[in-house]
Amino acid sequence: MGQNLNVNVKKILIMGAGQLGLAVLNALHADVALLNGDITVLVSPASLNTDKTPTNPTLRILAEQGVKFTALDLAAIDHNSLVAFFAKFNTVVSCTGFVAGPGTQIKITRAVLEANVARYFPWQFGVDYDVVGKGSGQPVFDEQYEVRTMLRQQVTTEWVIVSTGMFTSFLFEPAFDVVNLEQGYINALGSWGNKLTVTAPEDIGQLTATIMLATPRIINEVVFVAGDTISYAELAKIVDNVSSMRIKRNLLPVDWLHRQLAKKPEDQMLRYRAAFALGEGMWWDIEKTFNYKNAIETQNTTQWLATHLR
Repeated sequence: MGQNLNVNVKKILIMGAGQLGLAVLNALHADVALLNGDITVLVSPASLNTDKTPTNPTLRILAEQGVKFTALDLAAIDHNSLVAFFAKFNTVVSCTGFVAGPGTQIKITRAVLEANVARYFPWQFGVDYDVVGKGSGQPVFDEQYEVRTMLRQQVTTEWVIVSTGMFTSFLFEPAFDVVNLEQGYINALGSWGNKLTVTAPEDIGQLTATIMLATPRIINEVVFVAGDTISYAELAKIVDNVSSMRIKRNLLPVDWLHRQLAKKPEDQMLRYRAAFALGEGMWWDIEKTFNYKNAIETQNTTQWLATHLR
C-alpha cells in the first residue's frame, strides 16, 4: 500500500451501523488493522450503554476487536459542532441514509468539506444520480444530485461515489411493494422491459472496502458496481423459478403511479416507486462495473433469493 493510502486509513469514520454500515465494517476492519489504521463507528446515543459499549451483541464483539464506537445525534447537532467532529478523521464513509430526515446528506457533506476531511465516501449507494438529474419526483434523489454538485465544486477533499443500484434485499421489502413473496405477486414499475441494477448489501460492503484500499488510489470518481442488472420481466421469471410457483404479475404504469402520488404526496415508498418507474439511471451494464473488471464475484438475484428463501 502506498504512503498516501496509509495516511487515509489512519483514522476512518464509518457513519452508521445498520445493514450497510455493518457490511462495510465487517469487510474493512481486519485490513485496516493490518495497516495500523483506526476505525470509529458513529451510532445513535441509544445504541451505546452507559460505559460507551454497544448495546448490540454483534457490535460488542467488534468493539472487543478494537473498533471504536461513538454516539452523536445527527438531527440535533449544529453545523460547527459537526465540523469539529469530522475534523478528527482522515476518511469519512457515510452509511446513515436519510434517518435524520430531509437535508441529512447535504448537512453531512457541507460539514465534511468544511472540516477538510482528506477523503469522503458519501451516502450515494444507489442509482446513477447524474443520469436521473433533478425533477424525478423523489426529493431524496434531488438531494443526492446536489451532494454530487457540492463535491465537484471543490478541490480539497477527495471523494469516491460507489454506485450500487438498489439493494437486492429492498426488491423484496413488503413496504416497497415490488415483489411480495407472502402474497405472491410482482409489481413492474413503468414497464416490464424497464431494467434495474441491484447489489446485495454484503457485496456492497466488500466492494466498498476493496475500492477504499485499491492501489493506485481511486480519486474523485463514480465507481459502478452490480450484483445483477435485470428487467422486471426477468425478475418475475427468477421469482417463479426459485420459489417454484407462478406469481401474479401486475404492471404499474408511470401515469398511474403519478396519479397515486398526487393523492398521497407524502408517501415516501410511492415516491420511490414512481422514480424507479422512469427507468433511466436505474441500471447499468455489468461489463462497466468495478467488480466485473476486477473479476470479483457478487451474488446475482437468483443466488440471493435462493439463499434467503431457505
